[in-house]
Amino acid sequence: MTPRLSLLCIALLSSGLTACSTPGQLNTTAGPKPAANELTVEQRARLIAQNSMIIDTHIDVPYRLHKDWEDVSRATERGEFDYPRARTGGLNVPFMSIYIPASYERSGGGYQLANQLIDNMEALAGRAPDKFAMAHSTEDAVAQFGSGKISLALGMENGTPIAGDLANLRHFYQRGIRYITLAHSESNHISDSSYDLRRRWQGLSPFGKELVVAMNNIGMMIDISHVSDDAFYQTVALSKVPVIASHSSLRSFVPGFERNMDDDMIKALAKNGGVIQINFGSSFVTAIANQYGAMRKAAAEKAGVANDAAFANVFRQQQPYPFATLETVLDHIDHVVQLVGIDYVGIGSDYDGVGDSLPEGLKDVASYPNLIAGLLERGYSEADIDKILSGNLLRVWREVETYARAQ
Repeated sequence: MTPRLSLLCIALLSSGLTACSTPGQLNTTAGPKPAANELTVEQRARLIAQNSMIIDTHIDVPYRLHKDWEDVSRATERGEFDYPRARTGGLNVPFMSIYIPASYERSGGGYQLANQLIDNMEALAGRAPDKFAMAHSTEDAVAQFGSGKISLALGMENGTPIAGDLANLRHFYQRGIRYITLAHSESNHISDSSYDLRRRWQGLSPFGKELVVAMNNIGMMIDISHVSDDAFYQTVALSKVPVIASHSSLRSFVPGFERNMDDDMIKALAKNGGVIQINFGSSFVTAIANQYGAMRKAAAEKAGVANDAAFANVFRQQQPYPFATLETVLDHIDHVVQLVGIDYVGIGSDYDGVGDSLPEGLKDVASYPNLIAGLLERGYSEADIDKILSGNLLRVWREVETYARAQ
């Protein structure tokens, strides 16, 4: 089960009382427990957010801070993540994305950048040990739950730093990386990318197939977000353990967008035991937002000007961006549940990774209670909500750990 604090303890704390000295332990002098039917949906959602473990498998803080540093242990003016907002939203385990741009496959330097970004996350935990702690295992995440600390797990977005050498896989595992997104916006030495029309490998490269086996054996989750359809099917056929889509949504809502997963892929993912972590970005969840960039490009070409930042600002003023809504994101979750069941869906928001394109009601890491309220209103039980918030991902992570220990 997903770890939970005492609901009564959380209710008392949220009302300003301090009777709970340790997670799950109640000082019985604190007063009566509020009846569940006395709480509004929003109050229940806030309690659930604080009471349940929330794992978000894709937050792009490391590269954001690399380009534009802020102290996220305090409230920040920019970005979608900082400690105060994460605590408000109930976020416990953000997978910090060690993002390596696709250009590093050609230029080199991906190995060095990945290590630098990991260094920065370790430094963040070192500077604010009362607020952050590294989480290299499910045991770490569970042990740190309820401590007030946010557990920083690490995922590598783009396998370029592996550089064709399994010794580098071992190195990054030792440094705490617990999933690798095989490719990013261009095909690399591991896999074809969904965004890249040049299908160099027709799926996985020979080394990519070797890497899948090695990741199974070392205990590294395989992330199939960003890869081509052929690469996805080859990966689930090879993997002995469930895989994840760390930040993908559904192609049925955005036809033709290969970066998302279609229904057959979701069925194959469920058969594998894996989980799709829904991306919140508007361009991932609605077709009109997905086409916005193409509309802007066409307008620039018609006007005979460059499709640059200045034109983009003017275009956005004249044609406001069609933000998705919380309801749209919930529709994606509903679709997965109706298609394959409650055990195969979670959240991978892509906060700090999709720019100003987040849906109304899900603008930053303080917003998870809004998602929970929406799930409650759609009739999801608290047990099912626990699975979406973290239980499904924890199950996969544990299976990967267990398989590796047996090798």
